[in-house]
Amino acid sequence: MAVTHGINTSKKATSVSVPVTVASGVHFVVGTAPVQMVGGKVNEVVMLNSYEEAVQLLGYSDDWQKYSLCMEVYSAFMLYKIAPVFVVNILDPAKHRTEEKAVTCTPVENRVELPLEVIADSVKVESKTRGEDFEVFYTDTACIVEFTTDTTGEVKVSSMSVDPSQVTKRDVIGGHDVTTHAITGLELIDSTFPKYTIAPDLIVCPNWSHDPEVAAVMSAKGENINGVFPAMAMIDLASTDNDGATYYTDAPALKKRNNFSKTNQIVCWPKVALSEKIFDFSVQLAGSMTATDNNGDLGGGTPCESASNKSLQADSTVLANGKEVTLDVQQGNYLNDNGIVTGLNFYNGFVSWGNYTACFPANTDPVDYFYCINRMFRWVAKTVVLSHWNYVDRSMKRRLLDAILQGVNNWLNGLTAEEKILGGRVEMLESENPLTALMAGRAKFHAYLTPPAPLQQMDWVLEYDTSYLTAALKVA
Repeated sequence: MAVTHGINTSKKATSVSVPVTVASGVHFVVGTAPVQMVGGKVNEVVMLNSYEEAVQLLGYSDDWQKYSLCMEVYSAFMLYKIAPVFVVNILDPAKHRTEEKAVTCTPVENRVELPLEVIADSVKVESKTRGEDFEVFYTDTACIVEFTTDTTGEVKVSSMSVDPSQVTKRDVIGGHDVTTHAITGLELIDSTFPKYTIAPDLIVCPNWSHDPEVAAVMSAKGENINGVFPAMAMIDLASTDNDGATYYTDAPALKKRNNFSKTNQIVCWPKVALSEKIFDFSVQLAGSMTATDNNGDLGGGTPCESASNKSLQADSTVLANGKEVTLDVQQGNYLNDNGIVTGLNFYNGFVSWGNYTACFPANTDPVDYFYCINRMFRWVAKTVVLSHWNYVDRSMKRRLLDAILQGVNNWLNGLTAEEKILGGRVEMLESENPLTALMAGRAKFHAYLTPPAPLQQMDWVLEYDTSYLTAALKVA
């Protein structure tokens, strides 16, 4: 009941909208993991926030040729300390498996060691009962059959194993099953935001992004996630002997042959290594980009800063066979001039080298070819979508439109003050909002912004000035 004698108070909604904070450098990764170790999920989007969580949900192995998601897990959590990461495992133990095989083994300390690929639930021991006579579990490198009583003689063990070699690019690309309505592979990127309310903006496919068809689908998905969100596709050029580039001058031709030329593709060559571990360059570059985005002194939570000339967690560039490739600045610049990012160990440690997307040099629009500017536009687009989604279907009144304009202009002014952009504003232009569009409930906002370009080249002119000589030798 309202107070009729005294003082009443009420609260009114703020007249200026405040944009939401949008994450930058969020990975969406499709690959294979040793899920037979933990009963992990297949063709489902899983959010990972730590190495321990990744091992618990996916399993882990250092054999990255078989288990490509483990490369991302190691890079993201052990080297770059970034989170969250969204992954999709496409290795299905029920589908990608061998026939049952039997082997005769001699237990050592009541244990038999089998390959990590063995599916624990399929293990059988002749004349013995699981749960009574033996148990099966995994270590970091093997599947172990442990007997509950002293067992010294030979035993016959039969089992089935996962076979990662049966995974094909069709599994990576995925799709929609018209019968079961199941969604698989890269198509699952559209399930990330509805499930976790986070939109990824870096798409990574370790061991597969060099394939032109996979790369094309990565790029296509990155153009229109959920119909509204953009993302970049991290692409590798193959560095194998048969179908790859094994010398730096071969890389541009391979890039052209594979049609890697999209504005949302970042193409890398060759691979990088840290000690004995070999990484796809795209995996480490994605980690470096995320770390740069979220470094308070660099991106400050935005993609305004290029990851070029920033440290990689690597000590060499290598080919697929592990042979080291040493590039100097001129060779690195040759790759850059052809729209390829590479690695350099010149003065300030081992760094990524290159600012261009795959569209360079054919496309000369800096919004398209500088990947930091390109990503900044995409980040702003994602921010305005999420910030104003709640206004959709509200009555289109002057006060609402003014609140949107004022809120975005205040936000852009803040980005300018923080030097994330050089300047920005948003307007509603009469020429872009005809009466018929307004009658139909459609309003168009025109945002102008200028992210800073990377300082790619400095030219110093040195001149001998005789006036200093005259002054120094002048008789007092």
